[in-house]
Amino acid sequence: MQEPTFLILTALAAGPQHGYGVIIDVERISGGQIRLRAGTLYAAFDRLEHEGLIAEEREEIVEGRARRYYRLTGDGANRLAAEVDRMRRHAHAATVRLRALGLGGTA
Repeated sequence: MQEPTFLILTALAAGPQHGYGVIIDVERISGGQIRLRAGTLYAAFDRLEHEGLIAEEREEIVEGRARRYYRLTGDGANRLAAEVDRMRRHAHAATVRLRALGLGGTA
């Protein structure tokens, strides 16, 4: 799973959000390292919705513009959980090897 996808799903795991909210949340989660552009985000939303990982929750009109809220689906939560488990296993393997080199790390 690509890092932006992981972060988008992580942001939506907190509850439904609109696009700008996801952009801000992803930036916060990544410690400012990832700043999604609107075009990138909405292309990802389309793909994730097509894959059944997110769904449109609702739409509201704010200052004459549509604001869509998206939520994580059950399949999306399962995919995110599987990715967290995969990353945890990989991080553990790296930590064990770094310890063997005397470079510390925690697992």
